[in-house]
Amino acid sequence: MRRRNLLTGVVAAGATAAFGAKPAAAAPVDLDVALFRLPQAEPMPLPRLVGQIAAARQDYCATQYTRLRQVLPGLIASATATRDASSGRAREKADMALARSYVLAAELATKQHSDAAWAAADRALAAARCSGIPVAVGEASRQLAIAMRRSGRSTAAVHLLTKEAADLDASRDHTGAVRTTLLLTGAYSAATSRDRTTALSLLEEAEQETSRHPAVPGLFTVEATRTQVDAYRISVLNALGTPDKAVEVAARLNVDRMPTAERRARAWTDVARMWNALGDSKQTFAALRRVEQEAPQEVRRPALRALTAGLLYGPTRIEGLREFADRTGALVA
Repeated sequence: MRRRNLLTGVVAAGATAAFGAKPAAAAPVDLDVALFRLPQAEPMPLPRLVGQIAAARQDYCATQYTRLRQVLPGLIASATATRDASSGRAREKADMALARSYVLAAELATKQHSDAAWAAADRALAAARCSGIPVAVGEASRQLAIAMRRSGRSTAAVHLLTKEAADLDASRDHTGAVRTTLLLTGAYSAATSRDRTTALSLLEEAEQETSRHPAVPGLFTVEATRTQVDAYRISVLNALGTPDKAVEVAARLNVDRMPTAERRARAWTDVARMWNALGDSKQTFAALRRVEQEAPQEVRRPALRALTAGLLYGPTRIEGLREFADRTGALVA
């Protein structure tokens, strides 16, 4: 019971402390290098640390990746120093803070197709398990599973996600939301290995969970909502090689209801991939333009630059595409 109460307290602290929090010092080193050689840092009061992590999380959700990349090494170093200097309940809270800082590092590394996501996710899960807080364990498990999936170990990723989901109390709003997110990630992981039965089963289970619990804003970088389920359904159907079945889902998807720029950009990315798989270059480009409108830094990611380059050198001439490709770095992709 104490840890369940602690869960709610830390989440609330993250939300309230973010405003006015002084950002962590920018680090000149590359994030991939910094994970293995953190800068020197001193412990700081836990509320300040939680506030800085909440602010960094807001940068991620707003797709401010350049700023986040500069802030994270110092933030992880401060979280590590604070955890090492703490004991008792304060150490549990510091472990959760450290886990969430590493989760952000893993998410950012994944965006850049960096193998550093493995190290960050592994460290996040170790700290999360020390905290004993379900939200932290769920976040970190999801990131480790994504790293596993991207290295070709989709089946192992699904096993990890479903096991962690089964261990969560589905009757509580916070842990129920965590469980839903793990199921969604598991559905997409199964789809990438063309396990249609498992993918659709996990997707339907996640959809049922969203009807049992209210959304918990700010809990994860991925919201456990019906809209998010539909976005994942497009991803799953794309991965299963049936993008034609995703068209109806995309038509009803209200992307504007998604609360963060990162999630809206991801939804439009999946729509772009759907149209690209269907051979509709103009609709693909239209969706990519929506990604750029939501999040200019997102459209410069390696995967989206490659998609843009594919359109540029494809058979269909599209007005404005070359300027878009030049603006987003796809001409040198």
